[in-house]
Amino acid sequence: MKKIHLIYSGLLCIVSSVLFYACETTELDLTENPNALNPDEANTDFFLNAIQEDFAELVHFLGESGAQVTRIVNMGTRQYREAYAATDFDVEWELAYRQVLNDIKAMNAIAGPSGQNHHVAMGQVFEAYTIVSMVDFFGDVPYSEALQGLSNLNPKVDKGSDIYDAALDLLDAAIRNFEEEPTMEPAVDLYYDGDWDKWIDLANTLKMKIYLQRRLVDGDALDDFNAIVTSGNFIQDASGDFQFNWGTSIANPVTRHPHYVDNYTPTGASDYMSNWFMDYMQSDKVGNEVDIFEEPDPRIQYYFYRQTATISTNPNDIRCIQEDPPKHYMEKGVTVFCSLENGYWGRDHGDDAGIPPDTQSRTTYGVYPVGGKFDDRSFSVIASVDVGAQGAGITPVMLSSWVDFMRAEMALFASGEGSAQAFIESGIAKSIAKVRSFAALDATADLSREPALALDAAYISEVGTLFASADEEEKKNILAKEYFVALFGNGIDAYNFYRRTGTPTDIQPNLEANPGGFIRSFFYPASLANRNASVNQKDEVTSTVFWDNNPTTGFPVGN
Repeated sequence: MKKIHLIYSGLLCIVSSVLFYACETTELDLTENPNALNPDEANTDFFLNAIQEDFAELVHFLGESGAQVTRIVNMGTRQYREAYAATDFDVEWELAYRQVLNDIKAMNAIAGPSGQNHHVAMGQVFEAYTIVSMVDFFGDVPYSEALQGLSNLNPKVDKGSDIYDAALDLLDAAIRNFEEEPTMEPAVDLYYDGDWDKWIDLANTLKMKIYLQRRLVDGDALDDFNAIVTSGNFIQDASGDFQFNWGTSIANPVTRHPHYVDNYTPTGASDYMSNWFMDYMQSDKVGNEVDIFEEPDPRIQYYFYRQTATISTNPNDIRCIQEDPPKHYMEKGVTVFCSLENGYWGRDHGDDAGIPPDTQSRTTYGVYPVGGKFDDRSFSVIASVDVGAQGAGITPVMLSSWVDFMRAEMALFASGEGSAQAFIESGIAKSIAKVRSFAALDATADLSREPALALDAAYISEVGTLFASADEEEKKNILAKEYFVALFGNGIDAYNFYRRTGTPTDIQPNLEANPGGFIRSFFYPASLANRNASVNQKDEVTSTVFWDNNPTTGFPVGN
């Protein structure tokens, strides 16, 4: 898995050379760098600026991996065990521990005693999300003994359940700190611009996320989740969306969305999109014929940009184009294989074929959320680093539309209530409204080609009608697929949802008939397993995290 670790922000570029006092090691001991600024000499705003941006980069990279394994974007490896090497997550581990968590600790040493409560509170929210994500991806990880420098070079791992409890304590403490008057406000808040009520709503929403994620092993999760809903203090509309906004600078420093940097180049796009995901979005849910002038999901023209109107029939361009679907596809009734209609040029899940010269034919990321081109059916080839919205996209972390899908899951899976349909429809409506707003960022787009507004209500009604008439399994599949569509841009919660629920069951399987067990947690990063004597590398990727008590084999069934 390709990883490019760049500094995307001007503020971070300015301060990184003097702030990261542990820059000479990626180990958890984080020994002090004598050439860097000591914590007691640093400005808390400098630390907070770096924390905010490193956090966004961490979420981006984790979200990319989560999206790949859940078919939101393409994963190009047939065996799950080999899809992600331990070294592939060294960047995330460094971002999480050496940068985000370490800088929070250093900032708190100054901000806490001086009464800078809002600096501390923001750090507590970032820390809670970070440590929960480390558990979700890797299982038991160091926390209570981490970041102690030379006093403990081999911190032990903590139980994931204990780390979740610690995250809840951090979020409660953050709410208290946000409610207090600080001696000094943060100079820069890149997420909510100093609106502390929104930060409180976010903290409560992240608590809802934690309760949802551990609902299989926590008998109080539903009541705790609903108590926050009853309070009304959580993210409910787009004004409270928690996201990082990228810029348009191409150099010194690069501030553009990382996916824009990778795919909007003079030689075309570098990534393949997911055939399964694009097919679901362009397919009429009731089986009507679809052409390039009528897209059933109104978000598809914003999510994807097509460089061509047709798919090649030359096997030199697409190796599988003249092949029959594999036997296990036909046995499972999978209809998506190799290529799609209407110029949606992607790849199947697990397709590891060689790379032909198709970079200026592939479908790539669109204007949402990457800040690329709106698909106005011009089908022009990407041959520039300066097109579309020029990378001014977002990394979504927690959106109001996602909260509705969280509530739908609780209603459908946990409480047995009949309100799931309303939450699904509301989530789709909020997602579409947000996505549509991005078209204006592409000044060169022909916006007369935007999907008709009437399509929004028609699509929502169609999904609602199908849900109402579906049996229990299909209801869960509809919820899962619509949630995955809304999650485009960050696959962390899709990865959690897929392991938690096992749905959608009709997802495209791996191209390999026997790909091995699904990744229930990733290998520990090499920088942890190879350098910490208290940690042993996992034998397999089928080890479950503490909240995943689903069957250890044959799950998820769509694998």
